[in-house]
Amino acid sequence: MYTDGSSRGNPGPGGYGVVLKYKDSRKELSGGFQLTTNNRMELLAVIVGLEALKGKQQVVEIYSDSQYVIDSVQRGWLVSWLKKDFRGRKNADLWKRFWEVYQQHRVSFCWVRGHTGNVENEYCDQLATQSAQRGPLAEDRGYVDSIKSSIHEPK
Repeated sequence: MYTDGSSRGNPGPGGYGVVLKYKDSRKELSGGFQLTTNNRMELLAVIVGLEALKGKQQVVEIYSDSQYVIDSVQRGWLVSWLKKDFRGRKNADLWKRFWEVYQQHRVSFCWVRGHTGNVENEYCDQLATQSAQRGPLAEDRGYVDSIKSSIHEPK
């Protein structure tokens, strides 16, 4: 699986792109949002890709240029966040959704440097960018709700 996320402005309109490959089969997934962040789109790309898999306990290698996503999992930050119920963490809605689908498969990550000619990573970037530029764009409820709740939090 190859994934990428993009936002035009951070926050701004954003999108994700996913390419799933298995033997001779290929599936492309993408979507766009009115207002979101790059990190949310990077994480959502992985989630959408994992959710698209058929069956459970699939062996999945995810190629991503997102150190945010990869480091959060591989360095154990996500497990720490889970223990604290994501208190004070950004993107808690997506991390909870990720955790649910991540546990259903045998996942490994491979970091690829973005914009260096990796054909599938470049293609995912195009899918993400195009999705952010096309309309109509969906509302990223998790992001919008987090903005609203931060406005109403006592200082």
